[in-house]
Amino acid sequence: MFDPDDLARIREAKREWEAETLDPTLERFGERRETFTTDTGGQELERLYTPDDVADLDYGSDLGFPGEAPYTRGVYPTMHRGRLWTMRQYAGMGTARETNERFRYLIDQGSSGLSMAFDLPTQKGYDSDAGMAAGEVGKAGVAIDSLRDMEVVFDGIPLDEVSTSMTINAPAAVLLAMYVAIGDEQGVDRAELRGTIQNDILKEYIARNLYIYPPEPSMRLITDVFEFCAAEVPKFNTISISGYHIREAGSTAAQEIAFTLGDGIEYVERALDAGLDVDDFAPQLSFFFNAHNNILEEVAKFRAARRLWAEIMDERFGAENPKSRQLKFHAQTGGSTLTAQQVENNVVRVAYQALAAVLGGAQSLHTNGKDEALSLPTEQSVRTALRTQQILAHESGVADTIDPLGGSYAVESLTDEIEAEAREILDAVDERGGMLAAVESGWVKRQIQDVAFERQQEIESGERIVVGVNEYQVDEEPEVDIEEVDEDDERRQKERLQEVKDDRDDEAVEAALDVLADAAAGDRNLVPPIVDAVKAYATVGEISDVLREEFGEYQPRF
Repeated sequence: MFDPDDLARIREAKREWEAETLDPTLERFGERRETFTTDTGGQELERLYTPDDVADLDYGSDLGFPGEAPYTRGVYPTMHRGRLWTMRQYAGMGTARETNERFRYLIDQGSSGLSMAFDLPTQKGYDSDAGMAAGEVGKAGVAIDSLRDMEVVFDGIPLDEVSTSMTINAPAAVLLAMYVAIGDEQGVDRAELRGTIQNDILKEYIARNLYIYPPEPSMRLITDVFEFCAAEVPKFNTISISGYHIREAGSTAAQEIAFTLGDGIEYVERALDAGLDVDDFAPQLSFFFNAHNNILEEVAKFRAARRLWAEIMDERFGAENPKSRQLKFHAQTGGSTLTAQQVENNVVRVAYQALAAVLGGAQSLHTNGKDEALSLPTEQSVRTALRTQQILAHESGVADTIDPLGGSYAVESLTDEIEAEAREILDAVDERGGMLAAVESGWVKRQIQDVAFERQQEIESGERIVVGVNEYQVDEEPEVDIEEVDEDDERRQKERLQEVKDDRDDEAVEAALDVLADAAAGDRNLVPPIVDAVKAYATVGEISDVLREEFGEYQPRF
């Protein structure tokens, strides 16, 4: 990239600068710290970056142009100059009606995509009247028991005009089936339905623990969704392979992309083993990353992930369709970085994290509300979070040129370093028999826990400053409006569920569940019988119980 003679002159000029200017300054004033690292400590930052730090960079093979391999500079030719990222705001209030109202509000405020949060019982495949659901109904998101609840959530919201992301994993096939059923009711061609289901079970075993079934049948459900959507719902992203929760659990940036892409490799291999062609399903794969605090590290992380995935899909899987090699990702600002102390500071944190996501080329973005360290976000904080994205899009100028930090000596060097570290981690995963084996052995979780422990020690010792927490504190109690779920909501949700059970055709429900049980015992694709079951108003819990009976429940060893 640079002429050897030019590099030699730059090295000599740097040595002269160090001797004549830098060293006397250091002797007199020193520096703030002995060493400087990226936010997660993965890479030590040089004092100054020059062309010598990117001397081995080949523009064609390492960077290229947007929309062309290796996609370091973006997956689309025009990126945000052609179309802004989808602005999503995560919403899922206690009841279906409240969620519908919040969705309508967000659309009115300019949100271009919906993002749906589910309560813990729904995520674990329990109905609201189950003993295991007591006290949790509607607390972390909306309670969805049957198709009736989804009908209320999307009342007056035409599915051919919105894109919907659903953060659901173990019962993802059930919630996808409900969305397809709503589209059918509205008369929307299935081929026009747009959105994403998270459907990423491996990261549940790693970081979130919201699993139901053991890994093998869980992987079957995922590949069945791949097959169904490739044939029926081609515009729907069948999985959002999530590094977000891995980072929330404490990983480094390099671990985040390595373990996420490792999960992606495992899913692709399982789909191939099931007889699918890579180019039939790979274009519908999407990724979900965390947008954390250190702007340069995060931008480099996103660029490294794109380049690495393009190579994996090309060299490891022989993908021929360029779309199969394009890493498209949604980003969410870092929930674990939000503080209960001085919550107004979270507005600033979210803005900088969103800036990193946009500079890194995100296809969609969710910005957290300032109060999410305390509760579900209020309407006002959600509006501020959305306005943060809109100001970035229309006032900051960062969306007006493609990959604006591309060519920065620091960013290109960090991109190379993060990619190299991620490759080493992926090699270690392969040595352990692949991602599933590495997860089941507890190795992945231990790697993340070690980093999280070190970071917490740094905070407690004061080595790592968190503004308002261990430095720059104030004694004032925060005055914050809290969004609370009414205790009566659980009772009312149970009553609505009973009404559904009273009104439906029990024989049709039993017949549909019997067909599903037969499919689970055999090798048929499970999604079509699940669609039939939800249309008969079988509940999330009933469908999940049929699969529990056949597949069992996962019992972690670690």
